[in-house]
Amino acid sequence: MERALTILNKLSEYPDGLQIARLSEQVGLTKSTTHRLLATLSNMNYVTQDEETDKYKLGLQILFLSRNLLNNSNIVSTAKPFLQKLSQEVKETVHLCIEDQGEIVYIDKIESDRSIQMYSRIGSRAPMHSTAVGKILLSDKSQKDFEKLLSQMKFVRRTPTTITTKEEFVKEIEKVKVQGYALDNIENEGVIRCIASPIFDHKGKIIASFSISGPSNRVTMEYIESTLIDKVKEYTIDVSRNLGYTGFRS
Repeated sequence: MERALTILNKLSEYPDGLQIARLSEQVGLTKSTTHRLLATLSNMNYVTQDEETDKYKLGLQILFLSRNLLNNSNIVSTAKPFLQKLSQEVKETVHLCIEDQGEIVYIDKIESDRSIQMYSRIGSRAPMHSTAVGKILLSDKSQKDFEKLLSQMKFVRRTPTTITTKEEFVKEIEKVKVQGYALDNIENEGVIRCIASPIFDHKGKIIASFSISGPSNRVTMEYIESTLIDKVKEYTIDVSRNLGYTGFRS
């Protein structure tokens, strides 16, 4: 236990991760012992490994141990004032989500004063195939990562309009890439419609997604097309710029 915690403490000092040889040196353990401990920590999602660099870094399970850690997350703290303003403007619930192990994770939620009961809560998970935020997060994946996640999806029908085939879902993601936003057209929860947009980091990678969610009689397709598409794109720019992204045109 002590050695595993030592590894976690050391990785916390290196946000970009460490390769196993360097990590072994840093914690004073043999490479084989370090590898065995990392395997256990990875299985429990306390540690993740970047497939491109082979570096190990802290996993999202660390965040779930404490709400305080979530509240200190850079994405949450940066996005929160913007998403609160967005929720006030549209008078609907706004979610902030990230992807973890083929699912979306709600890391913040701003409730509308006139909200209806929804399943989502901070720390809870939902499928990617039936959520607008999930579609956004998938739209930026490499072909290899996308195909891997696609092969693991079960395409459970959650409502009558849920996409339930790989072929249809691939077409949906291609559409999302072109239009820059995604819809959950009553696909995840009955009567709830959502529109989601990406949040980019300083490298231009999608690191999170936020959505406007509400009952379909309020969040109508007409309202989405006349107002909400422009609104989410505006807030994508605002939040992403505050996270260091400079790729937007003036």
